[in-house]
Amino acid sequence: MAEQKQIILTGDRPTGRLHLGHYVGSLKRRVELQNSGKFDEINILIADDQALTDNADNPGKIRENIINVVLDYLSVGLDPEKTTICVQSALPALHALTFYYLNLVTTARLSRNPTVKAEIQMRGFADEGLPAGFFCYPVSQAADITAFDATVVPVGEDQLPMIEQTREIVEKFNKIYGETLVMPKAMIPENETQRRLPGVDGKAKMSKSLGNCIYLSDDAKTVKKQVNGKMFTDPQHLKIEDPGHTEGNVVFTYLDALCTDEHFGRYLSDYANLEEMKEHYRRGGLGDGTCKKFLISVLNETLDPIRTARAEWEKDIDTVYDIIRAGTLKAQETTNATLARVRKAMRINYFDDRAIVKEWDKMLKAAKQ
Repeated sequence: MAEQKQIILTGDRPTGRLHLGHYVGSLKRRVELQNSGKFDEINILIADDQALTDNADNPGKIRENIINVVLDYLSVGLDPEKTTICVQSALPALHALTFYYLNLVTTARLSRNPTVKAEIQMRGFADEGLPAGFFCYPVSQAADITAFDATVVPVGEDQLPMIEQTREIVEKFNKIYGETLVMPKAMIPENETQRRLPGVDGKAKMSKSLGNCIYLSDDAKTVKKQVNGKMFTDPQHLKIEDPGHTEGNVVFTYLDALCTDEHFGRYLSDYANLEEMKEHYRRGGLGDGTCKKFLISVLNETLDPIRTARAEWEKDIDTVYDIIRAGTLKAQETTNATLARVRKAMRINYFDDRAIVKEWDKMLKAAKQ
């Protein structure tokens, strides 16, 4: 028996430029996985259909941001020779699979999905009425995952209920129609600092509407303004000599996620590592200004190569377009093959095999006897 291929599916909704939270939470890890040599295929889906579920009145926003998202992908080091980048709406097999899977899920089950409930609350749908497309988001995601035969889906902990929903659909489909779909598993970030980077104001999530993001394409001046002007520290650390708290202090949360011992040698040689810096802050005598200045240096060192790469890619948008198109055409072949397998398992592939004619003929003759 052939060994099962190891296939990754991941992606993003193209609702805006990608920010530092995306980089820490997923993009950096994707590049590592891409270059690890441990996976047979890596697919990244630009989920424009799913973005439309709560942006139906503004499709231009989604269309315009597809290029921003792809530029961010390429700028952080995702390589189209190793990773397939594709557009969801151009993969019609996903739409058909979603429809078939909807028949295997109840509205009661969807309404219990914790991720859906949290998103409904966050977007105010409870007051305005819930779009049916958004309500069925987990089923659409199941179609995405299974269409690529994904064995591994990198997600944050908040998305685990979505993967569980997919696994339930796979189990039910295979039970009814025979072993057809691949059972995926979630891959969550390895450490706490990768799981969710808060906004610069300390809010749980970076958000364009809250203005608390640092975007991967932000210049050094903007980064400095966001850190010095908005970044939350310790409200009890009023004087330099006051003891400070590093837990819940956004400056140190960002440093936990991004800085290395080498950064201290370059920008803050008073300390050998972050733990020494934290100890000084906790006992007092280290000012927030010094901490922020160090963080700004770390951020700019992280973002400089990304900015440089993006500037180069922006000079050749035709090539970027060709990358997206080639990836999507490849993904069409993959997802169409899965759809054909699903339809065969369900025995609704009426025009692929004329054996159905014999079945119909036999049935009609039996009915006349």
